[in-house]
Amino acid sequence: MSRTILLAACLAVSSVSAVPAMAADVAKGEARVTTIFDHPLPSVPGKSLRGVLVEYGPGGSSPSHTHAASAFITATVIRGAVRSRINDGPEKVFRVGESFVEMPGDHHGVSANASDVEPSGLLAVFVVDTNDTALTKPDRP
Repeated sequence: MSRTILLAACLAVSSVSAVPAMAADVAKGEARVTTIFDHPLPSVPGKSLRGVLVEYGPGGSSPSHTHAASAFITATVIRGAVRSRINDGPEKVFRVGESFVEMPGDHHGVSANASDVEPSGLLAVFVVDTNDTALTKPDRP
C-alpha cells in the first residue's frame, strides 16, 4: 500500500508543469492557499491525493502549523524561493524545482517566501485520509 501511495505522490509532483498559471501576485506580506485538485485513490480505499498551491507575496509567510494526522506531503517549489523548517531541523531555502517532504505528525515551524521583493510559490501534494477535511491546523498561542 505505501508503495502505491508513494508512486501516486511522485507522479503528481512530476506533473508540476500541469499546474495552472499562478493568479495575480499575492500582496506583500501575504499568503494564498488554493486547492487545485482532490482525487480519491481507487487503489487505496479511504485515501485521497490533494494538490494545494501555496503562493507567497514578497515577505509573505504562513503561521507555524501541523497538518491532518494522516497527511504525507511532498512540496515542490514552482516559483521563487521558499524558506522551510520541519520539526527541530534546520531552516532551509528551497528554489524552483527543489522539494521537501513532511511525514504524518510533523510540525512545520517555518513556511515563508525567502525574498522580500519577489513572489514565490509551491505545490504541496497530500496523500491523506479522504474524510480529513481540514488539511492545516495552525499552532495555538
